Amino acid sequence: MYLALPNILTYTRLIATPVVVGLFFLPDPLGSWLAFGVYTYACVTDFLDGYLARAWHMQSALGRFLDPIADKMLVAGVLFALLAADRISGFEVIPAGVILAREILVSGLREFLAELRVGMPVSHLAKWKTGIQMLALGFLLVGHNGPDFWGMPTLQIGVIGLWSAAALTLFTGFDYLYVGLKHIRDTDEAPTQRSGDDSTGTDEAGTDEQA
Repeated sequence: MYLALPNILTYTRLIATPVVVGLFFLPDPLGSWLAFGVYTYACVTDFLDGYLARAWHMQSALGRFLDPIADKMLVAGVLFALLAADRISGFEVIPAGVILAREILVSGLREFLAELRVGMPVSHLAKWKTGIQMLALGFLLVGHNGPDFWGMPTLQIGVIGLWSAAALTLFTGFDYLYVGLKHIRDTDEAPTQRSGDDSTGTDEAGTDEQA
């Protein structure tokens, strides 16, 4: 299973993150376009590894573990590179921060809920968020080196996409947070309930003995 094609694709996506960041800081326009090319490959493998794993019945615990890590590494790496290069600046830092905060929050919730054997299904809205986010980061990587689309510069399209992805991130993040906090509350209350039940049992036993 370790050398199954879906897992190999995930490995290459993990490696792609530092490669994208490194290429991005080469002189423009070559650096931006090379970074965009590797980033596009990573986005394609993000779809392919899961699709092939399901189609070929090759899903594995390793794949489920590495896939979200590879996704979050890619998003965080690209965002930090864009911030360092001032491709994202001013108020545009806000949507970048929202997206990063959501990635950290969801990672923590997934880890906690996994211990409880509770899954967090991906909603259709979250899939739309991921798609818009991928496109936005791609446009931002190309930046001023790209052509205009419908009279809009490539960089401006990327900024609009980043704000749109951040808005969807708030909605989907709230859903995940609500589910996660509900299970956290139930988990915290469960020991108290068990303790109360044990105490009741002890008191009743003591009463029987006294009677």
